Amino acid sequence: MARVRTKDYGEQYRRLWAELGPELERVFHEEDPVLGAPVARFEASLARYHGVAHAVGMGSGTDALVCMVRGLGLGPGDEVVTGAHTFAGVVSALVQAGVEPVLVDAAPGSMLVDAPAVERALSPRTRAVLAVHMYGEPVELDPLQALCRARGLILLEDAAQAHGARYRGRAVGGAGEAAALSFHPSKNLGAFGDGGAVLTSSDALAQRLRIDRNLGKDGKYRFAAIAPNSKLDTLQAAILEVKLRHLDAWVARRRALAARYLAGLAGVGDLMLPGGRPESEHAYHLFVVRTARRDALREHLAARDIQTGLHYPIAAARQPALAARFDGAEFPVADELARTVLSLPLSHEHGDEEIDAVIDGVRAFFASPGRGGAPGGAV
Repeated sequence: MARVRTKDYGEQYRRLWAELGPELERVFHEEDPVLGAPVARFEASLARYHGVAHAVGMGSGTDALVCMVRGLGLGPGDEVVTGAHTFAGVVSALVQAGVEPVLVDAAPGSMLVDAPAVERALSPRTRAVLAVHMYGEPVELDPLQALCRARGLILLEDAAQAHGARYRGRAVGGAGEAAALSFHPSKNLGAFGDGGAVLTSSDALAQRLRIDRNLGKDGKYRFAAIAPNSKLDTLQAAILEVKLRHLDAWVARRRALAARYLAGLAGVGDLMLPGGRPESEHAYHLFVVRTARRDALREHLAARDIQTGLHYPIAAARQPALAARFDGAEFPVADELARTVLSLPLSHEHGDEEIDAVIDGVRAFFASPGRGGAPGGAV
């Protein structure tokens, strides 16, 4: 057992069990397993949290992305611009939806997509822009909103890693036409299994999504569309409804632990630390640092029984399933990030002493002979 784990699901559920256990017992005894009442209750709570009219639960974050894009009428011949530094599953979902993903390199400081890069990538075939809030940090949305309005484009968000993040005081997910969420167990708001949702204030899109997630049925026996089977389980919705009540407190704890990292690792070696902007409230789904010595540092921490993660060691455009689409395209920032990013342990279950152990391990690595580097800094 690692001394400092990246996640501790058991501890999360132990802390919640007094509240969650009776609710699960009630669900098993009283509710319909498929599209039971807890699904509608959770969807309503989630929509209120994000300040949108509708939340439509889906079977996964990937399904949420695919159905969201298809539901807006996008398809073959349409281009959707998004960031090259992203989870490869985001790009795969666009391909599955039938659109052409157009990737733009990340801004070197934020590691996020920005409006100037998006504008340079626009073509007559561009229909939408997908802003992915990586690691829990919101994309700068105001310039993207202005660009999309000026060019008649659809603004979409992927907030799968940004539960609890805010931009100008508002929860991410409501800036554009729609947003996709994932409830993978690792997320700030995670199910005990998979799940996802689409957020929107469009009545028409919400209505279509409720049909599309249910095999295309608009009644018990009537199939109105060819569509997948991607419903959020009743059991998962009940779990998520309980967890949503704790989300803001959990994110506040993550921010406190991130502040501990930022203070303890400032100026250490060549580390580049996650930063932020005054208008954004980072949710710290992940605490991602950068160093040219990434692999050696990871081995050093593993020897101390400290787990770390890689998000992500292969850039999306270099993945075997996608590389042919982007043959010859240059994404120097995304490629460099793939070589240098390292996710240090951070979750709302971690204790201060665990974070301090990681800080001590990182500092010891850079203090060793031959491992020192130029002073690091926030980015």
